[in-house]
Parts: sequence; structure tokens; C-alpha cells
Amino acid sequence: MLRAEGEWLVASASELDRRLNDLKLPQGRRVTMDLGGVGRLDSTGALLLLRTEHALAERGNDVKVANLPSHFAPLLDQVRLRGLAEPVPHPVPPHHTFVGFVARIGEVTVVLLRRLRDILSFTGMVTETVAKLMVKPHRLRGVATLVQMEQVGLNALPIVGLLSFLIGVVMAYQGADQLRRFGAEIYTVNLLGVSILRELGVLLSAIIIAGRSGSAFTAQIGTMQVNEEIDAMRTLGLDPVEVLVLPRLFGLAITLPLIVFYADLMGLLGGALMSWVVLDINIPTFISQLHNAITQGTLWVGVVKAPFFAAIIALVGCYEGLNVTRSAESVGRLTTQSVVESIFFVIVTDAAFSIIFSVLKV
Repeated sequence: MLRAEGEWLVASASELDRRLNDLKLPQGRRVTMDLGGVGRLDSTGALLLLRTEHALAERGNDVKVANLPSHFAPLLDQVRLRGLAEPVPHPVPPHHTFVGFVARIGEVTVVLLRRLRDILSFTGMVTETVAKLMVKPHRLRGVATLVQMEQVGLNALPIVGLLSFLIGVVMAYQGADQLRRFGAEIYTVNLLGVSILRELGVLLSAIIIAGRSGSAFTAQIGTMQVNEEIDAMRTLGLDPVEVLVLPRLFGLAITLPLIVFYADLMGLLGGALMSWVVLDINIPTFISQLHNAITQGTLWVGVVKAPFFAAIIALVGCYEGLNVTRSAESVGRLTTQSVVESIFFVIVTDAAFSIIFSVLKV
């Protein structure tokens, strides 16, 4: 027989739990729990009593509760009804099952396809606005476009130049380290020229601009959306695409090819200096070898991608900005999302260009 006495309350639950855990419970016997000595009882105490009853039953005992005061019976029944005394199995998240995993992939795929559809729809709307602007070119906001060219182009030169220079240094060092094993250090110049002019210059510039200017487009337009400035534009009869999107699109499309050309020069400068230090290839020799390794087509392969990357960055950044709801949280979330989407689409487009140039043998 087990006898419970005293106050079974939350205040004494810690001590009661310790003493119950110290009990050596019998096995395969008939056990009576005498509750006649319980003076006060709350839900915590009832939980401890029922947990003890459950532990006894699990060990094969025939458990009987005796002398339970009548005014405690409803509380004990309520705790037992809710199943609080029995251990609750740890829930398995739906996505941890195979069916849930497949369903999750399907949901993500549907969301991505819808976003792609919406971005393409927005691109079509911007294209239509550009066509209308070609009929009436005086509607182009020249001052706003020049401001955007300054912000996304001129102000981005320091960071683009620095990173391109360092990438050139790294490429020269790593290339020289590998080619030295075959006695072909001079071909480090060929590696630098082809990789920077065809791929690294334009791709690095686009990624930097996506993180710097694409996010700024989303934040600026999103803040205007939160402040209801865009609604005010529509009320005044102004088209937000014409006023906000086109200056950013044209400004970035004009400046990104120039930024790419600047990045190519800085990357080659960094590579030339590192080749001079590591390989003892002086500048005239570097220029001569570079002239033999590349053609004008090598430069234009990289530069021709820039307007397409600029259009992607501007369209995605403005699209996410116009989708901002009236909350600061939405501005931050969609700003991050626009950067991720811009970089993703830029890399996918770059891969498509690589396939096209390979087929055309460019």
C-alpha cells in the first residue's frame, strides 16, 4: 500500500517529485494507493499522483485508488481525461516524413513558378511602358535617369574596382601556383585575360551591383509603398513604372557595361602586379602575352552580357519594391529576397550565355 498525505500543491511539487522518484516500485503485485490523507490538492499534485499510478500499472501491478476525498475526485478525473499523466510522444514534423518531404518540394516548386510568372508579367508591363515611351520620348525623366546613373554607376566604382583588383591578384597567384608545376607560368596571363574578360569581370560586377543597387531599389520603392507615396502617384495620374522603374532600368543598363569594362581593367591590373611580383613577368611582357591571348571578341563577350544583367537586377529590385506591404518587416524581407533572386537569375542567364556562345563557337 502506498499512502499519500499532506499538501499536494505546485509549491511542494519539486520535493514530492524527488521523493516519488526515490520510491522502489513493486512489480506484478496488487497495490492500493490510499489518498485519504491528502489535505490539499491542485492540478500539479493530481498530475504527480496519476503519474505514479501510471508507473505502477506499467510494471504490471494491479493498482487501486482508495479513500479519495469526494471534493478531489472531479479534479483527478479532469487531469486523467486530458491525458496529462501519461507521457506524450514527441510529435514528428510533417516534413520529416517522405510524403511530407515530397509535398514540401511540390509547394516550393509551385511558389517559385508563381513568382517567375509574376516577374515575367511585370517584365511585360515594363516593356509595354518602354514601347509607349519610344512613341513619346519627351516623357523620359532625364534628370532622374542621370541621378540613378550616378548612384548605381559612379558611386559603385570604388567597391567594384577594389574587389576586381583583389580577384585579379588571387587568380594570378593561384594560376601561377598550378602552372608552375608544368613550367608554363607565362600562360598565367592567358588564364587571367580569358577568365576576367569573359566571365569574372561581368559576373562579379553584376553580383556587387545586385547586392548594392538592387537592394537599394527595393528598399527605396518599398519605403514609398509603406508611406503610401505610390498610391498618391496613382491618384495624381502618374504611372509608378514610368516614374520609378524606367529611370532605374535605363540608368543601370547604361552604366553596367561601363562598370564591367572598368572591372576588367582593375582585374587585369591586379593580375599584372601579382605576375610581376610572383613570376617576374614585367608589365610590357604581360601586355604582349595578353595581346596574343585575347581578341576584341573576348572583351565583348563579357560586355555584351552587362545590359541583360542590368535589366534583370533593375526589374527584380523594382518588382519586389512594388510588392512591399505596409510594414517595415516586409521591406527588409523583400529587400533580401530581391538580392537572392537577382543573383540567381544573373547566374542562370550567364550559364545560358555560355551555352549559346559555345554553340556559336564564340
